[in-house]
Amino acid sequence: MSDLKSILPLGKNTVYKSEYDSALLCPFPRQVKRDVIGVTGVLPFGGYDIWNAFELSWLNLKGKPIVAMGEFHVPCVSPNLIESKSFKLYLNSFNQTRFSDFEQVEQLMIKDLSQTAGSDVRVRLLESEQFVSERIQCFPGRCIDDLDIAIDHYSLDPSILENSTDFEQQVEEELHSHLLKSNCLVTNQPDWGSVLIRYRGNKINPEALLRYLVSFRQHNEFHEQCVERIFVDLMRYCQPEKLTVYARYTRRGGLDINPFRSNFETHIENLRLARQ
Repeated sequence: MSDLKSILPLGKNTVYKSEYDSALLCPFPRQVKRDVIGVTGVLPFGGYDIWNAFELSWLNLKGKPIVAMGEFHVPCVSPNLIESKSFKLYLNSFNQTRFSDFEQVEQLMIKDLSQTAGSDVRVRLLESEQFVSERIQCFPGRCIDDLDIAIDHYSLDPSILENSTDFEQQVEEELHSHLLKSNCLVTNQPDWGSVLIRYRGNKINPEALLRYLVSFRQHNEFHEQCVERIFVDLMRYCQPEKLTVYARYTRRGGLDINPFRSNFETHIENLRLARQ
């Protein structure tokens, strides 16, 4: 942990730059935490991380402020994830910089973010007139949060999933929970999220699944790492034929991070929930 604190902007006093500076972006190798959960070689999943930026602005050539929203897709095959505070600092650096049009900003972000991640990053910028088209939606399937169960264990415990499947019952279902909470790997700040589990295979006991998700409550990992851990644990203990894990986290500093991992789906909707 001390090594992480020395190389990442998180938890440090910061000078907020208002002039464009791509050097603010900080990569973090994905493999560091994948080694911990036993993911080496060929990834058992595909997918990407969806970032949404709600505090995005720059100046036009006449000095008039432009406001926008941004959507960024960082592929999970990229060697690096982008450290969140560095991403916020980078976006802030556009505030007092002049650009000719949206395309110039978009192409610059594609170049900088792709270079940091080590793979092609998709960027979509929305003009203010497009904001009204963004709508609040709900996760599909059954919400398991109303299950009347007792919980007294709040430390990560994947063994909760052991013997949690019914091998006599094959199903295809969607389950979701809004009770996901973990903590930042570096600062220990709480990260609040909702998670969708879409799978086909032996029926998973929803009570065991909810207890497992709640066990993240005092766990310290980045959003992307939590979702990959959930995917790996479900595959290990429940062995579904098909599995998607998709989390939507609440925003911090104008950014939300929404990792999507699947072994059968290649695309997921950027589905904004009410808490976002």
